Amino acid sequence: MKNAMIFAAGLGTRLKPYTDHCPKAMVEVAGLPMIAHQLLRLRNAGCERVVINVHHYAEQIIDYVTANNGFGLEVAFSDERGQLLDTGGGIRKALPLFDAAHPVLVHNVDIFSNADLATLYATHIHSGADASLLVSRRHTSRYFVFDNEDRLVAWKNTQTGEVRTSHPHLPPVLEHLAEDDERYHLLAFSGIHIISPSLFPLLEQQGEIFSITNFYWQHASRHRICGIEAPEDFRWVDAGKPETLPRAAEIVTESYR
Repeated sequence: MKNAMIFAAGLGTRLKPYTDHCPKAMVEVAGLPMIAHQLLRLRNAGCERVVINVHHYAEQIIDYVTANNGFGLEVAFSDERGQLLDTGGGIRKALPLFDAAHPVLVHNVDIFSNADLATLYATHIHSGADASLLVSRRHTSRYFVFDNEDRLVAWKNTQTGEVRTSHPHLPPVLEHLAEDDERYHLLAFSGIHIISPSLFPLLEQQGEIFSITNFYWQHASRHRICGIEAPEDFRWVDAGKPETLPRAAEIVTESYR
């Protein structure tokens, strides 16, 4: 794995009061800051270069990672202290810091799972997809919609019925999509995805601030943006809230057994 990016620029508002005086990436899980866990996972997966975007209390992340010699990785920082750029804008700004000949694995700093990142990266390369999204059958209100070839076709909010797609014929079909529909299936995004260099020029053409999830469905009709469904034993938690930190610690502890 040549390239990876860790999203660590968020304000961490859901984690207050922990983030009143430190960034979310420095909140501890099982005795280590979140950023340490993610860097160690990427190192163990064979990653070579990691870019971390920073904003809220950025100097704490930079100082900590630097003091620990990048945990054995080549680490660069994409500085968003001037302005938060959202997920898509964050990747776009970081593009010059990557080896442009290789895909980038993107990982939210507050996502903890037992996903095999090395296998995920290899699966993406073998598939030839422009982007691969790790997804699962987790219950949520917002889903990516895939066809039977695992290609992304839309995004849907099941609470409001809102459908976003670049396929003009699909909104009427997907607005009333049944759970047992044989043509399309709803899967929850994990916050872990891989982007190939084929999409880098499109990212550069976007505005400065944009969402990567919007980018994916907007380009899904013209590019191979695919889902990789997690196995049945997939363990996952969004540790962006105080009440989910213990679950993240459990996943970390289990991974060390």
